[in-house]
Amino acid sequence: MTLRLQFRRSALLAAALALLAAFAISPARADRCDDLANQLKGQIDGMRVGQTAAGTIYLAHPNAREITLGCSGKNFSNQLFAKADRKPTAAYLDLIASAAAIVFTLPKDDMLKGTTRCVKRTGLIRGDDVSIRYRRLDMRCTRTKTESSITISRSLDQ
Repeated sequence: MTLRLQFRRSALLAAALALLAAFAISPARADRCDDLANQLKGQIDGMRVGQTAAGTIYLAHPNAREITLGCSGKNFSNQLFAKADRKPTAAYLDLIASAAAIVFTLPKDDMLKGTTRCVKRTGLIRGDDVSIRYRRLDMRCTRTKTESSITISRSLDQ
């Protein structure tokens, strides 16, 4: 009888330890969007990561008025939005190309060509709202009287 009691105790102890190990606190993992924001911060000089709200991470850089990184949504896997003065500078375009190359894992030269093409198409002939498709990415450039913006996104089926 004591042998059975010892076996029960050891079996209960083993079960309790197994249960404890199963529910042990594992280290928290950042999601893919936070990882991308930290990559942007680490690889682009002057980039700062701000708040996260509603699936959007707000970033900051001296060459742009506003930069946001959108996480997976209903229609897109990732989205990069940036806003600058009406006439974007070469440093701004280089910043957007660098960020888009990291987010969408494409070469920086190709991204610079695509962003420059999109921004240069806004104007008198094509209008102030231009959408292009470049390297399986959707680029939309808009321009107002005081600022211009670019949105780069990849749809979910790509």
